[in-house]
Amino acid sequence: MTEPMTMIQELKTRILNGGMISREEALALYEAPLEELCSAARQIQLHFCQNRFDLCTIINGKSGRCPENCRFCAQSAYSSSSAEEYPLLDADTIVQEAGRNHRQGVPRFSIVTSGRQLNEREVDRMCLAIQRIRKETGCLVCASFGLLDQSQYEKLKEAGVTRIHNNLETSRSNFPNVCTTHTFDQKLAAIKAAQAAGLTVCSGGIVGMGETPEDQVDMALSLRELGIRSVPVNMLNPIPGTPLGHLAPLTGDQMRRIVAVFRFLLPDAFIRLAGGRGLLPDKGRSCFLSGANAAISGDMLTTSGISTAADLQMLSELGCVL
Repeated sequence: MTEPMTMIQELKTRILNGGMISREEALALYEAPLEELCSAARQIQLHFCQNRFDLCTIINGKSGRCPENCRFCAQSAYSSSSAEEYPLLDADTIVQEAGRNHRQGVPRFSIVTSGRQLNEREVDRMCLAIQRIRKETGCLVCASFGLLDQSQYEKLKEAGVTRIHNNLETSRSNFPNVCTTHTFDQKLAAIKAAQAAGLTVCSGGIVGMGETPEDQVDMALSLRELGIRSVPVNMLNPIPGTPLGHLAPLTGDQMRRIVAVFRFLLPDAFIRLAGGRGLLPDKGRSCFLSGANAAISGDMLTTSGISTAADLQMLSELGCVL
C-alpha cells in the first residue's frame, strides 16, 4: 500500500503539471517540514529551469543623498550612515568596470543609481555609456534608474539595455512601513512602463525588515501577476544609521524557507540572491539547493559582497551553467 502524498508533494505535483498554488497554500508552506520543502523546491527549479544560472554584477553609478526615505537604505538622505556620496559616474569608469566583470566570466552588468529617478540629461549620458558597453564588451546591460517613464525606457532599450531593475521591496500593505516618499502604485507604474517599452523587468524585494509571511507571499503574488521572471530576494543587511539598523539578520534556514516558497509561487523564475547574501555562513549555497538559481556577484551598492571568483567556483561545484 502506497503512502498518501504529503501537502508538499501534492502542491509540487500540481506545479510540475502546470498548475499554481494559492495564497493560503503558500502560507501553509511556512509551517511545513523545511528539508522536504527545500527538496521539492529544488525539483521544481530543475524541472522548469534545468541547471541554468543567471549571474550579474552591479556598479553604484550615483551614490548617496537620495531624497527618498526607504528605511533600509544607507543612501537615503534620511539616514545617518557613512555611505559614500558622488554624482553620476563618467562613461569611461562604467565601461571599464563592465569590461573587467565580463572578462571574469560574468555575462550581465547592471548600472544602479541613487535617487527617485535620473533626469533627462542623465538618462542621455547613461545611454552613451550603455552603447559603449555593448560595443566594447559584449556584456548584457541592465539599468536601475528609478521611476522613469515609457519614453525614457524606450531610449534605454534603443541604447542596448535588455532589462530594467525596479524592486517592489515588499507587499502593497507593508510598503508604507518601508517608504512614504513614493508609493507602491508608482513602482507598479514604472514597471509597467518598462514592459510597455519592450524591456524585461527584474523586480523583487527585501526580506527580514520585520514583515510577515503574508507580506512575503503577497509580494511574490504581485510579481507573478506582473509576469516577472527575474526576482531578487535581498536579505536585509542592517546598516548602522538606517532606521532598520537595529534588526537582527535572518538565519540561513529562514532564507532557505523564503526562497523555497518563492519557487513554489514563481516556478519558472530566476530567483536571485542579492544583498545580504554575504551574511549567510555558506554564502547562499544551501539556498541554491532550495530553489534559488541566480545571484548578484561582487560588491553590493554600499556593502561588500562575495568575489566573482568564489562565486564561479561555487557554481561549478553545484553543476550550474551560466
